[in-house]
Amino acid sequence: MPPILTPGPPPPGLPAAALLKPGTAYADAWRRCLVAAPEAFRDDRVLNLWGAAWRPDGRTLPATTPVDGTPIAGAPRLDGAAAQHAVRAALDQHRAWRHVALPERRARIAATLDALTAHRDLLALLLVWEIGKPWRLALADVDRAIDGVRWYVDGIGPMLARRTPLDGPVSNIASWNYPMSVLVHAALVQALAGNAVIAKTPTDGGVACLTLAAALAAREGVPLTLVGGSGRELNQALVRAPEIGCVSFVGGRDTGAAVATDVADLGKRHILEQEGLNTWGIWNFSDWAALTAVIPRLFDYGKQRCTAYPRFVVQRSLFDAFLGAYLPAVRGVRVGHPLAVADPADPPPELDFGPLINAAKAKELTDQVAEAVDRGAVPLYRGRPDGSRFLPGQDTSAYVQPITLLNPPPSFPLHHAEPFGPVDTIVLVDTEAELLAAMNASNGALVATLATDDRAAYDRLAPQIRAFKTGYGVPRSRGDRDELFGGFGASWRGAFVGGDLLVRAVTRGPAGERLPGNFPEYQLMP
Repeated sequence: MPPILTPGPPPPGLPAAALLKPGTAYADAWRRCLVAAPEAFRDDRVLNLWGAAWRPDGRTLPATTPVDGTPIAGAPRLDGAAAQHAVRAALDQHRAWRHVALPERRARIAATLDALTAHRDLLALLLVWEIGKPWRLALADVDRAIDGVRWYVDGIGPMLARRTPLDGPVSNIASWNYPMSVLVHAALVQALAGNAVIAKTPTDGGVACLTLAAALAAREGVPLTLVGGSGRELNQALVRAPEIGCVSFVGGRDTGAAVATDVADLGKRHILEQEGLNTWGIWNFSDWAALTAVIPRLFDYGKQRCTAYPRFVVQRSLFDAFLGAYLPAVRGVRVGHPLAVADPADPPPELDFGPLINAAKAKELTDQVAEAVDRGAVPLYRGRPDGSRFLPGQDTSAYVQPITLLNPPPSFPLHHAEPFGPVDTIVLVDTEAELLAAMNASNGALVATLATDDRAAYDRLAPQIRAFKTGYGVPRSRGDRDELFGGFGASWRGAFVGGDLLVRAVTRGPAGERLPGNFPEYQLMP
């Protein structure tokens, strides 16, 4: 084995090598978890929570952090039979919890929020290591969960007028990218509304963060089940089981389509948020300074979010001006190790994104880019890593720098599907009809934006864009608190959420009620 070389001091005039901010190592976070929730953590693994007890069942698979490829705790994977036991236990909890008076439910959820607030920094640090979020975005994920649920605690009374809990618990199957502001937020609101809650730990990351959050909720008597396992193995229990009152899913279209088929066959209440190609249209536009300012924000978390904008549809006659605004902005996007600092006293670095969720995803994306270029796409920009933003010798296999492609081949996935990574594609158009066709390439999207100086043109074209939310020159997001959220086409199945719609989606109203949503038999806007 070759010797490990220890770097000496930098030559005069050069900055010192980056170092890991003291106190932020994964081992430090794990030790803090053992102290904060000893009932849920062991020295080498986390436990599953079901039947109001923490259990050492399930086979734990090895896992690594995307930050530097070193080992971290993986999810304990239950088999289908154990998951069925967990679901039946959740039904027993549900039958008791639904009769707990609303003031008591509010008090328990409020106490949970206080506990989450007390452990805010630890939850965020776990998100950094488990899913690679920069510190700023990890804190925002935790804060959005806490603040969002608190809004419901304060205002839940009128939302539950003439409504009752479902007949069985709500089953949550969510992707790894927003464990707190999507999964924990939804679970606590569902419990506040009178339901027991089941959550599946995402396979790709977030296990320790979710385990800590679940432990804090369980201590307050919130009826929460947290289990890990293969989606295929647990499908029968978490989706098809007759005990389940509602399925809430956030993820890709392939898995979502299978879940949609199951819940439709069973006539089960469902909320299925799926990906779509969110687009940013440029038409008769001149405020290039505004576009330059917004581009770095669109790279937050490496575009690993359902409301990212990976596609620009640009009027051909404006392409030179577009590049003049876009290229300087994308060159300023900051990528690196989320906890690498120059001085131990420095705060965590300000980054737009760190690694992708794992090295396999990074390779898949770079292979897709290479194949798209081979088939005729034009590479307009390829970012280069800044060595000062990484630790000496660290594994960087999960990192991908920003990439921009012009005209990806129409038959290729990057033309019509969301890359879920820092790859922008640009399509040029000459007419309004081409603009709309290009912006609707994925049969439904969650958000879109049309940037134009002509308000009349926006008012005419925006209703024809197949996105649930369309911005006038500004990005749209999933939203918080009373902002509604849903999707058209293949980007959403089932009930819409946000504000009182989230509560309506997981409760029963008057006989014959039709929930706002995108269902096979009808589509109803709020």
